[in-house]
Amino acid sequence: MSILPKALTVPASSLLSRWFAARAPKSDSATLNLRNVYIFFSREGMLFALLLIITFIAGINYGNTLVLGLCFYLISVWLISFHVTFAHISGLQVRLLDVTMAEAGSPVWVTLQLRNESRQPRRQLLLSFHQVGFEQLNFEQVANKKSEKTGKKNHKNNKSSADNQNSILVTRLQGEQIIRLPVQTHSRGQLELPRLKIKTVYPLGIMRAWSYVYFARSAWVYPKPEKFDWQAQYAIVSQEDLPTGGQYRQGQDDFERLDNYIEGESLARVSWGHVARGQGMFTKHFADPVGHEQTLDYADMPAANHEQKLAQMAYGALKLGELGVPFNMRLPNDTPFDNYSAPKRGEGEVFAQTCLLRLAKLP
Repeated sequence: MSILPKALTVPASSLLSRWFAARAPKSDSATLNLRNVYIFFSREGMLFALLLIITFIAGINYGNTLVLGLCFYLISVWLISFHVTFAHISGLQVRLLDVTMAEAGSPVWVTLQLRNESRQPRRQLLLSFHQVGFEQLNFEQVANKKSEKTGKKNHKNNKSSADNQNSILVTRLQGEQIIRLPVQTHSRGQLELPRLKIKTVYPLGIMRAWSYVYFARSAWVYPKPEKFDWQAQYAIVSQEDLPTGGQYRQGQDDFERLDNYIEGESLARVSWGHVARGQGMFTKHFADPVGHEQTLDYADMPAANHEQKLAQMAYGALKLGELGVPFNMRLPNDTPFDNYSAPKRGEGEVFAQTCLLRLAKLP
């Protein structure tokens, strides 16, 4: 907690953030060097600096060479720690590998590759995404839900657990290492990744070296799925209701065809009747009905406002993808009479993820 008023700390923090961003252009890969690595005393280091000042003043005031010798020895320790701490983080390479998609309110996961080309291992590297606005909002909501007496204790526990979940401590880095970090989301749409902070206090803890990495790639957040009353319209139809020529998929229920036996196929599927009659080895194939194609239309959603309609469509897409029903999605910006811009059709969870991405990108 800062002892200075917010009227002074907020403008200063904003100015420093812009200065840090100007020195580290956005990129999906970065190498820490003299331009983007910063070093200063840690909290323990401030006490160490105070000790240096006290011993120096005491040695000068009393003319005690032993105290001055101790002071100069501590200064040499500080200078060595300054060099080692800076060299320990400088030269580290960071590359963004993947960013997942998530629903609003859930974290997206960022996969990073750390690379150390030095022969000496790097130790005690702490990595975290700097999300100022969300942390303040989250802790205020937690504090409002708790009573005044127990709120302070729970607030501290929640804060420490949140810090542990949103940061990763790499105790030893030799060569390459893959890590995953969460970034909390608020609302649907495009999410610009916050800056990644990498810091270390190795080896003595009196100096703190850190760097910021700004990624060019962004994440997409789709609406949080919301159930609606008539989701039964998008359920799999029964086998009796299937129209003639309905769609099927490979399964266990209904016999579909015979194919020549291929070495390696299960012997349980072999038609032994044909083998007994001397007609050769054939493999039996079966199929399950999956229902006729459904249309997930924005105009059919029962919700009143735009965001709720999209949330209901997200629920429908996930449900149909889970059940394996072929469907298409029609959004307000689609023109169904234009063959080139007509909604694509598909099935399964992969196609459901494609639909969720369309919902995330919708204005």
